[in-house]
Amino acid sequence: MANDKSLINLGDLSKPATILIERVSDAVGGIFKPSQIKRIARAKAEANKIRALSQIEISEIEKRALERFVTEQGKKQENIESITMQAAQQLGDNSKPEDLDEDWITYFFEKCRIVSDTEMQGLWAKLLAGEATQHGTYSKRTVNFVSSLDKSDAALFTNLCTFAWQIDEISVLIFNYDHDIYQSHEINFNALNHLDDIGLITFETMPGFARKMLPKTIVVEYFGTPISLEFPKEKENEFELGQALFTSVGMELSPICGSTPSNEFLDYVVKKWVRENLCPYSPLPNDASSPTA
Repeated sequence: MANDKSLINLGDLSKPATILIERVSDAVGGIFKPSQIKRIARAKAEANKIRALSQIEISEIEKRALERFVTEQGKKQENIESITMQAAQQLGDNSKPEDLDEDWITYFFEKCRIVSDTEMQGLWAKLLAGEATQHGTYSKRTVNFVSSLDKSDAALFTNLCTFAWQIDEISVLIFNYDHDIYQSHEINFNALNHLDDIGLITFETMPGFARKMLPKTIVVEYFGTPISLEFPKEKENEFELGQALFTSVGMELSPICGSTPSNEFLDYVVKKWVRENLCPYSPLPNDASSPTA
């Protein structure tokens, strides 16, 4: 970075985006001026060298250590700026970045400043944008979890969330992990066990999980598609959720993991509920399949 100019004109951003950048700058130091941190690092290196030269010429290994320090700090700065900018671009007019807790911001960037992978930076940016939109959306526990999340595990969790429904709270519906609908998304016994081991779900093959004490009628939702369910009793009904539950961390991460809906899965679930007399069958557009198929 050859000059001292900011990489972006803050006047081109929305008010929430500008406030976010200012809050991050207050918490972790100036951003969008990576040349600044390099100048500071170089100045400190030169000062150390001058002090060392007053006694003995600096060694080659010390020179390499100083060069590595400057390079590492520059890369971390680039990561901080990339994540912040991506988050800023996701903020709406209802966002409240002014409510961001400074300790949370500091903790957040301590965990993500070494992240250079583009896709993982995107996940971190969604975390920051979510917390800037509504304070308290993401706990430090979730931030810490994401810092240890492998890219392959993130991809597997994204596959799993294809099967997530809004049923009061976010629930993942795994009725039979041996079914082709799950296998085609690489969700099988081993995958579910692994996601349980790392703390994103609780997985049980028997007897499974259920929601109890439900009223006569409820409305559930799959990626914006509402389905009305009607139970046989007026109250105290039980609803099968299947073999897995999101943990609290899994619940926080599921809306931002990048999953996309599957019409095939929606049809699979609706047919199941039709057979159980929970809802009338309504085929998906361009789908002439029978509810008993």
